[in-house]
Amino acid sequence: MTLYLVAFLVCLVLGIPIAFSLGLASVVYLLVNDQWQLMIGFPQKMLSGIDNFVLLTIPFFILAGNLMNSANLTREIVRFAQMIIGRVRGGLAVVNVIASMMFSGVSGAATAEASAIGAVMIPAMTRDGYRPAYAAALTAVGSILGPLVPPSLSLILYGVLTGTSIADLFMAGIAPAFVLCGFLVVYTLWRARVEDHPLPETVAPGDRAGIAIKAVPALFLPVIIVGGIRAGVFTPTEAAAVAALYALIIGAVIYRTLSFSKIAQAFYDTATMTAGVMLIVAMASMTSFILGIENIPQAVATSLRGITETPWLMILLLNAVLLVLGLFLEPLAALVLAMPILNQIFPMLGMDPVQFGVMVVLNLMIGMITPPVGLCLFIVSTIAREPLERVSLAALPMIGLALLVLLLTAFVPALTLTLPTLFGG
Repeated sequence: MTLYLVAFLVCLVLGIPIAFSLGLASVVYLLVNDQWQLMIGFPQKMLSGIDNFVLLTIPFFILAGNLMNSANLTREIVRFAQMIIGRVRGGLAVVNVIASMMFSGVSGAATAEASAIGAVMIPAMTRDGYRPAYAAALTAVGSILGPLVPPSLSLILYGVLTGTSIADLFMAGIAPAFVLCGFLVVYTLWRARVEDHPLPETVAPGDRAGIAIKAVPALFLPVIIVGGIRAGVFTPTEAAAVAALYALIIGAVIYRTLSFSKIAQAFYDTATMTAGVMLIVAMASMTSFILGIENIPQAVATSLRGITETPWLMILLLNAVLLVLGLFLEPLAALVLAMPILNQIFPMLGMDPVQFGVMVVLNLMIGMITPPVGLCLFIVSTIAREPLERVSLAALPMIGLALLVLLLTAFVPALTLTLPTLFGG
C-alpha cells in the first residue's frame, strides 16, 4: 500500500488532477505487484461506483445552484442579510456570515459558496475599510456551512455509500451549521469592537419590503427539499429534480434575470461539474478495490483497537486522521476513499450513523479551510488578491471555532439527532 500512496502523492505534486492521480496510482500498484490481470475488473468497478440511482441528486442539485446563482441570487441574499442585521458596528462582516448561511441552502458545496459570496462580499468589505485578508478568511470559513445543510452534496454521497437516510442527514446537519454560524457572528462582533470596524450603510425603509419579497423565494428552496422528503411527497432524487425546476421558474419568472444564454451556461457548468464529481467517485472506487485487496480497512481497525479500545479516544484519533486527509483531498474523493475503512471502525465507536456522517463531513470541510492546501483558502485568496499565508493566518481563530463545533458534533449526540428525531427520523 506504501507504493500506492507514493505514486498518488507524486501525481499530486506533478499537478495531475485528483481523479487521474487516483487512477494512475492504482495502475502503478497493479503493474509493480504483477497483478495486471485485475485491470480487466477496473471498468466494472468504476461503473458500479457510480451506478446508483440516488447519485442523480448530485447533477440536479448542482443545476439548481447554478441556476440560482445565474439569477443573481447572491446579491439578493446579501441585501436581505444586510436588512436583517441593520446598523451594527462590524455589520458587514456579520452580513458575510449570515449571507453564507442563507446561501448554504442553495449551493450545497463549499467551493461554490466561497466563490459566490466571496465575489460579492470581499470587495465590499475591503471598500468599507476591512483588511482584505480578514474578509477573505471570514468568507472561507463561512463557506463550510454549505455542505452541512440541504442540499449538501457530501451528505448525499455519505448516505449513498452507507445506506443512511439522506433526509435524516439533511436534518442532522442544520443544528451544527447554526452553532458555527452563531460562533462566527460573535467572533466578528468582538473583532469589530477591538478593531473599531465601520458601521454599514442603512437600508432605506421603503426598500425593505421589496428586498424581502425578492429574497424569500430563494430562501424557500431548502424548505421545499427537506419538507417534501419528510412529508413523503417525493424521494431525495425527485426532490433534487423539483429543486432544479423551482430554481428555473423563480429565476426566469420571478427574478426575470435568467436569459436563454444564462440558462445554457448553467446547464453547461452543471455538465462539467457533474462529470468531474462522477469521475472522482469512479476513480476512487478503483482505490477502494485496492484497499480491499490489501485488506487495509481491517488492518487499520485492528491497529486502532491495538492503540486504545476507549471509544472517545478512538473518536479523537479518527478526527485527527480525517483532518489530515481533508488537507490533501477534495471531500467527495476523500469520502469514497475513507468509507471502506470507516465502515470497519464505526461499530467500535457506539455512534449513531447519522451523527457519524455529519462528523465525518464537517471534518473534511474543515480541511478545505486549513492551511497550507485548503481549496477554499485558494479561492478567496485569489478573489482578495492577498497572499495565501496572510489569509491562512487570519483564518486560524475561526478554524478554532470550527474545531470546537466538530468536538460538539462528535461528543454531543443531541446536537445532530434532535431534529431528525423530532421530525420522525
